[in-house]
Amino acid sequence: MKKAFLFRKLENKKVQCLNCNHKCILNNNSIGLCGVRKNIDGILYNLIYNKIISESIDPIEKKPLYHFLPNTKTYSISCVGCNFKCPWCQNFEISQILKKGFLIGKPRKKEDIIKNALKHNCTSISYTYTEPTVWSEFIYEVSLFAKKNNLKNIWVTNGYFSKECLNYFTKKGLIDAMNIDLKSFNEKTYKEYCNADLKKVISSIEEAYLNRIHIEITTLIIPGVNDNLKEMDKLSKFIFTLDKKGEIPWHISRFFPAYKMVNKSITSIKILEKIKEIGIKNKLKYIYIGNVF
Repeated sequence: MKKAFLFRKLENKKVQCLNCNHKCILNNNSIGLCGVRKNIDGILYNLIYNKIISESIDPIEKKPLYHFLPNTKTYSISCVGCNFKCPWCQNFEISQILKKGFLIGKPRKKEDIIKNALKHNCTSISYTYTEPTVWSEFIYEVSLFAKKNNLKNIWVTNGYFSKECLNYFTKKGLIDAMNIDLKSFNEKTYKEYCNADLKKVISSIEEAYLNRIHIEITTLIIPGVNDNLKEMDKLSKFIFTLDKKGEIPWHISRFFPAYKMVNKSITSIKILEKIKEIGIKNKLKYIYIGNVF
C-alpha cells in the first residue's frame, strides 16, 4: 500500500482522487471506480503498489508500436485493476478481477525489474495489459530508475489519465511513447460501455501529443458497437488533425469474442479493409490491420 500522489482533501475526511478523469470523490473507507484506491481516514492510498500480476518480454510491435524503437524487445509489466468496464476486454482476467474482491500480485522491486529488462536486452519498459493510470505511483518509481538506465518508458493506455497525472510524469520526461486505445468516436458508446467521456479521452490524446510523446492509436473494431463507417470517418479525421501530416499510426484491430461479449461475431476482414480505405482517404499514412493471423 502506498500513499497516492494526486488527490485533495475535502471536508469530513472525504478525498478527491485526481489521478484519472473520473475524479472520484470518496467518503472515508470508500474505494474508487478503479478498485485499487482507497480513502483511509482522509488519506488516499494505492492498494496495489508494486504488486505485479504479469511480467514478460515482448516484441515492441505487440503493444502495438510500429514506429518507436522497431525490432526491439520491451519489458512488459502490469498490476490488476482498471478505471473502465469494457465488456469486450481482452485482458479481463486481470483488469476486472477486483470486481470479485481480489487484490493479487507479487511484490516487486524497481531495481529487479530494471535488472531483468537489461539482462534480456530490452530497450524499454512497457506498462501494459491493464490501465497504467491506476497504478501510477509504482510506475513513477520504475520510470525514474528506467530513465537512469537509458531505458524508454511506454504506456499502453485507454487515455483516461488526468492532466495532473500526465504533467506529473512529463515534467521529468518519464513517458516516451504511448499506444492510446481510442475505442470509439461516439459519446453514447463511451458512456454505455466504458462509463467514460469521449471528450476527455480526446483531450488526453491532444495533451500527450503536445507534450511530444510518441503516439500511436489503436481501435478495436467490434461488430454493432463501433464499426459504423461514418463514425470511423470522423475518428480518422481527428487523428489527422493532431499533426496535420497524417504520420500518427492507426492500428485497427479485429475483435474476437471475449469476457461479456462471447456471443458477438468476429470482425470481418472486409469491414477492416473498408475502414483502412477511409483512413487513407483522410490522409493517414500509416494504417495497420491487426489480430488477423
